Amino acid sequence: MTRKLIPVLALAGAGIGQAHAADLTISCGAVGAELILCKEGVKAWEEKTGYSVDIVSTPSSSTARLSLYQQILSAQSDDIDVLQIDVVWPGMLANHLIDLREHGGEDIAEGHFQTIVDNNTVDGRLVAMPWFTDAGVLYYRKDLLTEYGHEVPETWQEMTNIASDIQAAEREAGNDKIWGYVFQGRAYEGLTCNALEWVASYGGGTIVDDQGEVTINNPRAAAALDQAASWIGEISPKGVLNYTEEEARGVFQTGNAVFMRNWPYAWALAQSESSDIRGKVGVTTLPHGPEGESAAALGGWNLAISKYSESTELAVKLVTYLTSKEEQKRRAIEGSYNPTIKALYQDQEVLAAVPFFGTLYDTFVNAVARPSAATGSAYGRVSNAFFNTVHGVLSGNQSSEQALEKLEDELNLIKRRNW
Repeated sequence: MTRKLIPVLALAGAGIGQAHAADLTISCGAVGAELILCKEGVKAWEEKTGYSVDIVSTPSSSTARLSLYQQILSAQSDDIDVLQIDVVWPGMLANHLIDLREHGGEDIAEGHFQTIVDNNTVDGRLVAMPWFTDAGVLYYRKDLLTEYGHEVPETWQEMTNIASDIQAAEREAGNDKIWGYVFQGRAYEGLTCNALEWVASYGGGTIVDDQGEVTINNPRAAAALDQAASWIGEISPKGVLNYTEEEARGVFQTGNAVFMRNWPYAWALAQSESSDIRGKVGVTTLPHGPEGESAAALGGWNLAISKYSESTELAVKLVTYLTSKEEQKRRAIEGSYNPTIKALYQDQEVLAAVPFFGTLYDTFVNAVARPSAATGSAYGRVSNAFFNTVHGVLSGNQSSEQALEKLEDELNLIKRRNW
């Protein structure tokens, strides 16, 4: 297959200058320790097999990464064989991906969480292998809560009050850089996850319900966004409106935040020898609203193979190795990435390295899915409309009631008669 000019230029912007000479190319994320762990796993496979693999570091923003993939796949380029894809992308990218069961056997996904396997199955085709799963969690400074006599919060209002109290006390004591709460507030997919958690935990639904009806314009959803907007400039820096996962982690890990919403990967880094807060961190479920229950957005990433690859069978072998029990266990222990293989949640070595994999197990298996299944190929536009609306509310540009009314109209226009 002839390489296409557009994806080659796009890849150059992502770190690939020329066509690769290796046997395979895989794209890996670069959030936290993702890239390091990917390189280590690929190197181990190379040593076992004698094949060579080029690794592409794609944008850390999932929104930017999706755009890059769409350019490459739409041009039918073979520049990337194996793609790391978000849990909400299988439906959008399925037409460009191979059926892994057809090439790797019917039992290729045996032992993985069935819900993720089902999520990655489109029109009966398994288009991606589960690699690691995710759910939002609340990190907190155990030492500061103890020092100031606070319990771990259960509601968003309790968290707000505790964050405000400790922030004020610490600043009075001379720590003028500390903030109460940091999260992912940039206008991108990460804000969709955060805001979905706020809304769902207030009993405000999930943007679009399972039947495809737009449900976001309701008083509980508005109350959730009002709560979040009240944090900006008070317990959260205004700069949080441009934070992704790593900016939030940077503030928290340098000791400058009391609470942080993030994914489990941040645990291993916060507990590393170079961390300023090693041994001072706790992890718990996210808070909830006055009439709701804790809600954690379902995240996670999978490995898919482009149908334009010229090395399909070899790519299947690489994917099978990287998503294996052995490799997922290594990634869990070294980087606190949640396995997609259920048996590893009873593995004592895994639980010793990441204790909350056991205590928060229900959070991970019952996480709230974004409405990608209900909205199909339109999900990208739905999420874009949602996170831009939320960002406008957080920025103080419009009230939550006005914003959600406009969002409802916009989503219904995207939907028309059907998704």
